Amino acid sequence: MRLNLRVWRQKNGAAEGAMATYEVDGISADMSFLEMLDTLNEDLILRGEDPVAFDHDCREGICGACSLVINGDAHGPERTTTCQLHMRSFRDGDTIDVEPWRASAFPVVKDLVVDRGAFDRVIQAGGYITAPTGSAPEAHATPVPKADADSAFEHAECIGCGACVAACPNGSAMLFTSAKINHLNVLPQGSPERETRVLDMVAQMDAEGFGGCTLTGECATACPKGIPLPSISAMNREWLRARRKASRG
Repeated sequence: MRLNLRVWRQKNGAAEGAMATYEVDGISADMSFLEMLDTLNEDLILRGEDPVAFDHDCREGICGACSLVINGDAHGPERTTTCQLHMRSFRDGDTIDVEPWRASAFPVVKDLVVDRGAFDRVIQAGGYITAPTGSAPEAHATPVPKADADSAFEHAECIGCGACVAACPNGSAMLFTSAKINHLNVLPQGSPERETRVLDMVAQMDAEGFGGCTLTGECATACPKGIPLPSISAMNREWLRARRKASRG
């Protein structure tokens, strides 16, 4: 396959960025999108040019590092992570636009790399449980209803890639934050911090400059792990419950 790539190039966060056009040839339909970018970078290095900076780690669809907007879609045309997107999703001669996440809370570091530290700070605000000292308890020591366990597992699938923010017209992080809150709040182990968790994490989310949620649903559509939109409603109920309890002292 021969492809025309329009890639966002930006030297650093303070510099002006622009789209640069490259042509890559010899691309196999079985390559992943990141392998295609590797091929581009090999060509650039051989020509003495600066390779395109992009985030990646596991390349197995479980770490969320491979954050790219491809032809206007977070992670590309398939509902998967960029590293699991294969070039058979494109055709010979296609022009492909590759850009970083677009959100004020995710400033560009270089080229396609953005700083997603805002997500880390949201988790640090409340994404933990009380950890008593001593040996680990038996797995069956604390009974958990199956419905609650299933819900916790469903929300724990969030890999923090940021596709929900990139897809949202408001740059909202409500789906991500709700996944991290609901994952712990439905479990008995998360009960001691239940109220403070939702209040602190939502407050930190707002402080990071993410946009407001208008329930357009683009976040859930783009999520490669299928975090459901009702997760946001569940978080809002938790937040209202915690606010009422806090107001009563």
